Amino acid sequence: MTQDAIRLKGLTKTYRGTRGQPAKQALKGIDLSVPCGSVFGLLGPNGAGKSTLINILAGLVTKTTGQVTIWGFDQDLNPRQSRAAIGVMPQELNLDPFFTPRAALEVQAGLYGVPASQRRSDEILAMIGLTDKAQSYARSLSGGMRRRLLLGKALVHHPHILVLDEPTAGVDIELRQMLWNNVRRLNQQGMTIILTTHYLEEAQEMCDEIAIIDQGAVVARDSTANLLGRLDARTMVIHPEGPVAALPQAQGITASQREDGAVVLRYHSRQTSADQVLSAVQAAAITIRDVKTEEADLEDVFLALTRPHADNPERGAPS
Repeated sequence: MTQDAIRLKGLTKTYRGTRGQPAKQALKGIDLSVPCGSVFGLLGPNGAGKSTLINILAGLVTKTTGQVTIWGFDQDLNPRQSRAAIGVMPQELNLDPFFTPRAALEVQAGLYGVPASQRRSDEILAMIGLTDKAQSYARSLSGGMRRRLLLGKALVHHPHILVLDEPTAGVDIELRQMLWNNVRRLNQQGMTIILTTHYLEEAQEMCDEIAIIDQGAVVARDSTANLLGRLDARTMVIHPEGPVAALPQAQGITASQREDGAVVLRYHSRQTSADQVLSAVQAAAITIRDVKTEEADLEDVFLALTRPHADNPERGAPS
């Protein structure tokens, strides 16, 4: 086993056109590796190619060209082994309404060839909080409970890698917290987690590394901390002692005032130092009662990297 849980090389996918529509290239030569034991974020706008990539990993979509290696197994040479190494929690609630949660887990385990003596349906039901619903039909479960059951189905065959496709989309805060507690526990036990999410604050909190996909290509891949460092935009918020007669003015500084009286100063750290900002505040005769600085968050990075090329100097070759 190598140090990479997943390795993609030159991965492409082109969907044939139908009814006079041209062919669509969903993935354009993806090169990507996911380290073992990491929580890896896969982010991108709608239509970027994330779902296609996940479905290729899950064996649900056939790639056009390239190489996919999962847990050391080439998907073309060892399809059964590579498929057994990965569990996928899909975004869609695709459950048989006439199966109970326990039956759904047992059937899923059987599909993966897990012997009856090695199945752990009751353990999984307890982990996902469905023990008391074990004999209820899936059609009677709430949307949140069905999403929990999807997580359980992804775990029945003891996968080394767990893919979570928008796992908390549309769920309440309690269920979201339960899901993330389970993810942290599984990762601490050595499982590699791949996460797609629209909640960027979740990716910022949970992920060790992040890849951003846009228009079928990887536009950035780095540790979460390094990605945040890609943007040098800074914000300084000054709470003055009294009314402000005039806003600070200096080259490289953009000043505005909030309704609560706070003065907001935006600047780029490569061009302007914090000392220069404070000097401009002093020159405007503003007495500081309190001050704090804010750095770019993952949403800022995401937007900068997925804006059209002409508007976006940050967007370049994948790192």
